[in-house]
Amino acid sequence: QIIVDDDDSKVWSLYDAGPRSIRCPLIFLPPVSGTADVFFQQILALTGWGYRVIALQYPVYWDHLEFCDGFRKLLDHLQLDKVHLFGASLGGFLAQKFAEYTHKSPRVQSLILCNSFSDTSIFNQTWTANSFWLMPAFMLKKIVLGNFASGPLDPEMADGIDFMVDRLESLGQSELASRLTLNCQNSYVEPHKIRDIPVTIMDVFDQSALSTEAKEEMYKLYPNARRAHLKTGGNFPYLCRSAEVNLYIQIHLLQFHGTRYAAIDPSMVSADELEVQKISLHTSKEQEEQ
Repeated sequence: QIIVDDDDSKVWSLYDAGPRSIRCPLIFLPPVSGTADVFFQQILALTGWGYRVIALQYPVYWDHLEFCDGFRKLLDHLQLDKVHLFGASLGGFLAQKFAEYTHKSPRVQSLILCNSFSDTSIFNQTWTANSFWLMPAFMLKKIVLGNFASGPLDPEMADGIDFMVDRLESLGQSELASRLTLNCQNSYVEPHKIRDIPVTIMDVFDQSALSTEAKEEMYKLYPNARRAHLKTGGNFPYLCRSAEVNLYIQIHLLQFHGTRYAAIDPSMVSADELEVQKISLHTSKEQEEQ
């Protein structure tokens, strides 16, 4: 746990795993309902392959600028000049805002945006954003749970939702209220400020909290982004479709292998391994198309 602001109550909780020699790790930012450990499947797999990954849980921030400033201080504290960011839902929006915030002296080397959005107005809640801080925790939890999938689900997805409900229960009123405020207060991403950053957009074709319009908006915003489509996975593919998500993460990070922005220990990269990854992705793509 790390405190980087003058305010002692703002504590960042994080898991930092993998080789410390890596100076440009992959950092995971959770959704509204998530804590740092919702990415445990990624931490386990990616560190096993030699990557350095950091999963974060943010303290209570009430506006995007305040979050970005705190996150910059955290990176300074960890002595990280540049990082790759994987953001899920709200985490993806904050990752884009941080890239925009630091565009004059860039800190973000690349972005993976999972089930994410670029404009908070899609939630039609901008008018209530200022009142979340007044609401009791049970009401806030009800708002979040309203976006979780219901109806018949496969076992992995049901387990993923159970896990997220459990994580949601662990969050206090102010943590939830501040995240919902960040999620809904009027704001959008200015794409011209982050045009040069390599982006992978990861989304699912089954039911998720994101509308088709929000997805289309993301494709328009990042016309050159790589697309990682998952046939199924709901709101939390990193939990219930972790093998596919981890593969897409590796493919995204491949472009930095052999550079100072590699998130992997160079001694862990073998030509055979890369070949295997490409083949397995190619086959999974073919299977999806059939």
